[in-house]
Amino acid sequence: MSAHVGVFALQGDVREHLRVLESLGASATGVRRVAELDACDGLVIPGGESTTMFKLARTFDLFEPIRQRIKEGMPVFGTCAGMIMLADRIEDGTADQETLGGLDITVRRNAFGRQVDSFEGEVSFAGLDDPVHAVFIRAPWVEDTGPEVEVLARVDDSVAGGAPDGAAGRIVAVRQGSLMATSFHPEVDGDGRIHRLFLDLID
Repeated sequence: MSAHVGVFALQGDVREHLRVLESLGASATGVRRVAELDACDGLVIPGGESTTMFKLARTFDLFEPIRQRIKEGMPVFGTCAGMIMLADRIEDGTADQETLGGLDITVRRNAFGRQVDSFEGEVSFAGLDDPVHAVFIRAPWVEDTGPEVEVLARVDDSVAGGAPDGAAGRIVAVRQGSLMATSFHPEVDGDGRIHRLFLDLID
């Protein structure tokens, strides 16, 4: 029986994640209510606007249930804003910004700059033989990690030439236990390898 994976669907690029998950054989649905969350074996928190996401999660009474499921060990994959939502600490967040937490990392919000500073390139990714094509859109980066966090990817020097200053060597993908996060958007180009790594955390 395939894993049933939810995609946080109150805001963000939901359809792209659903498409990739379904192409890998997973049962995938959008999550807007607690009953939908309860049916999930794992959850994807997509890119979007992190400050809007946490407010909507509060409004729809999903914030605490998701946080509890994370504490209980449910696998969760966050991309871009989703990484911010899973971080224990944020730099350059809003004064009232909350996160779901679970990843012992400090994330700098919008670290790579504004929308016009978006860039893309090949990034080496732990566990994959070939690089992934990483698309960074108003992306965060990881400032520091706790001892139990595994760094999965950094901005390669070859990519940094087209990136904002200070990007070279920055951490852009991590994993800690059943939680995984990327600064970039692996759902946009049809490469399902990173999603497959996430599904392996569920199976």
